[in-house]
Amino acid sequence: MHLVFLQKVPAVGARFRRNLHLQEYQSKKLMTDYGVAVQKFVVCDSPEDAKHATDHLKVDEYVIKAQILAGGRGKGTFSNGFKGGVHLTKDPSKVENLVDSMLGNNLITKQTGKNGVKVSKVMVAEALDIARETYFAIVLDRTHAGPVMVGSRHGGMDIEETAEKDPDSIVKVPVDITTGITKEQSISVAQSLGFEGSKLQQAADQISKLYELFINVDATQVEINPFAETPDGRVVCFDAKINFDDNASFRQSEIFAMDDKAETDPREVEAERLRLNYIGLEGSIGCLVNGAGLAMATMDIIKLHGGEPANFLDIGGGVSQQQVHDAFHLLMGDKHVKAILVNIFGGIVNCGTVATGIVQACKQLHLELPLVVRLQGNNMDKAQEILTSSGLNIKMDNDFSQAAKIAVECAKQNS
Repeated sequence: MHLVFLQKVPAVGARFRRNLHLQEYQSKKLMTDYGVAVQKFVVCDSPEDAKHATDHLKVDEYVIKAQILAGGRGKGTFSNGFKGGVHLTKDPSKVENLVDSMLGNNLITKQTGKNGVKVSKVMVAEALDIARETYFAIVLDRTHAGPVMVGSRHGGMDIEETAEKDPDSIVKVPVDITTGITKEQSISVAQSLGFEGSKLQQAADQISKLYELFINVDATQVEINPFAETPDGRVVCFDAKINFDDNASFRQSEIFAMDDKAETDPREVEAERLRLNYIGLEGSIGCLVNGAGLAMATMDIIKLHGGEPANFLDIGGGVSQQQVHDAFHLLMGDKHVKAILVNIFGGIVNCGTVATGIVQACKQLHLELPLVVRLQGNNMDKAQEILTSSGLNIKMDNDFSQAAKIAVECAKQNS
């Protein structure tokens, strides 16, 4: 279970957005705060904690799960040779050894890269069998201008796959955000998901509590998959994905304070501090561009000329000289960068402001990397004059494609 808000490429014109990463145990705690039924669990950050975990849980079977954000934990391998980031056992005496084998070691999965991610916490939870799986979600929907409950009798698989194979199984129920979910709606959705008997009211109650969670934490999506029943008649939320509205972070300060950045690219952590729209890549050409569309086009044309972009970086329309300085600071701190390409189209942006910022940044930060600049639009003549008279070794070209080609050549020569 992960709480993940991850926006890989900012929308055109978008301002800085936060990336919220919460571990499975954090999301389970959030759900239990709202009375949502999840497996009982404890969190261990030392072998000593594991000694008391089984005493606290006292269940028939335990599931031991390494806490990292990457998927594929169960099939992963630890740096100490131990295999599997998820283990099941009915023997309480084995829990401590399993936890000890995970803590402090890097877990390598298909999503972590070759070095893996260090495990600093392990969750020990109640293992439950599933008798029947369903799917349930609450999402914000523009068409209905509010929350919509989405459900299917088929759980444990992607909802897109379900919609393709059995579209008639998908249930959609809009909720009036001013009045909230009604008892009749929650029961109707639970019936549509196939819950019967005593499990019907349990499911309806869980649906109502999930809606309460959705509203109170300013979520844009709460997805439970599977939303399932156990052989002993319990209705449990086994796995969840919750997306938050980052514009409501001022109301959700406690939740956003739990953000786990241990696995986040350090470059993106620094960009967040500087309030820049940035995504780190693995290429050698640092890109500083205004506008998300132009930034993506710049990355494309770099690749067209045989190079690889080191980042997506959109400084936006209201750029200041300080922002240009901060962007250079970020690019120069990336060991992958062998050349920098500045590509600015001056519509709202004043090219003169950008040029002044470039000169100041180069001098204050003692730039030694090759720098290629393309400026077009508002006040471009004045901007080019500022760069030319600076005495700095800046390569300028007004042609988009040619500027990218020069940057690629510079990066290769500097490698």
